[in-house]
Amino acid sequence: MTAPGTVLSRRQLNRALLGRQLLLERVALTPGDVLDRLVGMQAQTPISPYVALWSRIESFEPRDLADMLLDRRAVRLGLMRGTIHLVTARDAIDLRPVMQAVHDRSWQSSPFRRALDGLDLAELLQVSRALLDEHPMTASELGKRLAHDWPDRDPAALAYVSRFFLPLVQVPPRGVWGRTGTARHTTAEAWLGLPLAGDPSPDAVVLRYLAAFGPATIADIRTWSWLTGLREVVDRLRPRLRTFRDEQGRELLDAPDGLFADVDSPAPPRFLPDYDNVFLSHADRSRIHGEVSFPWETPSLGALLVDGFVNGTWRITRAKDAAILDIKTRTSLTPGDEAAVTGEGRRMLSFMAPTATTYDLHFARAS
Repeated sequence: MTAPGTVLSRRQLNRALLGRQLLLERVALTPGDVLDRLVGMQAQTPISPYVALWSRIESFEPRDLADMLLDRRAVRLGLMRGTIHLVTARDAIDLRPVMQAVHDRSWQSSPFRRALDGLDLAELLQVSRALLDEHPMTASELGKRLAHDWPDRDPAALAYVSRFFLPLVQVPPRGVWGRTGTARHTTAEAWLGLPLAGDPSPDAVVLRYLAAFGPATIADIRTWSWLTGLREVVDRLRPRLRTFRDEQGRELLDAPDGLFADVDSPAPPRFLPDYDNVFLSHADRSRIHGEVSFPWETPSLGALLVDGFVNGTWRITRAKDAAILDIKTRTSLTPGDEAAVTGEGRRMLSFMAPTATTYDLHFARAS
């Protein structure tokens, strides 16, 4: 067990993060178990959670997650950082009240706010909720309907107010494996048949973050959540927390039972999706990026982990009946690493493109 007060190296933090994120070895857990353990998954790209879960769960079947969405046991809604996350229904109810403060601040800097100066937002939200509770709607559909009552206002601005102040979920088929669908929204209460949690205290959320991403600084917690007032939260929790230091002398906070993995634990290659929270949840990302931050060329690129650190990007393209995995690394791979990446890549191709008749991998070195 790592003793409190210990100075933790970058590699120790890396292996702790990989272990907590289920990236050292695949686990025999359900998608719901993993979503709970990792406090959801960023999901603004609908397919991303499927890739993330395939990289973490042994024998993952996409239909298991699709069924959770269709059965309303999991939902997609705006949470941490104001971005779309895939979470269990219970977490949607518990987390959204805590994260409402994030959405309130985002509204203050929204370009839509000025377009609605002088408007009674409470009345607008009451009408919007009634419409969305009746049946899910796209932003365009909602804006057109609201423009009947406020014809002198921008329909897009009228519609987007609800994104900030109402707990909107994106309903299937959006996010369902093998299906496409425009983002249609209704409220979490209407979709799940449950009220939001009444106590918006962030304490439990911070403990869950530390268990999934720690040890971490207060700045790290803020980066993951965009919550403010975290020093007061930490002060309340401090009797329950373990504390360490990083190599720069910064205080690291940790859950009382946070997992540590041996620094010599092998970390097999992993193909992770764009916007995986493992890359987005620390102010100092060197524990996963290494010494040099690798620049993503476009948001649509996934990230390749080699020995637990980001060493490249990947993208799958289709050409007739072939599926091609393009990999661009930032360093040359050893023969052993290249063989391991090739094996993992072929397994991912068969998962992502099961109808392809041929698979191919292309390696390139980033300039």
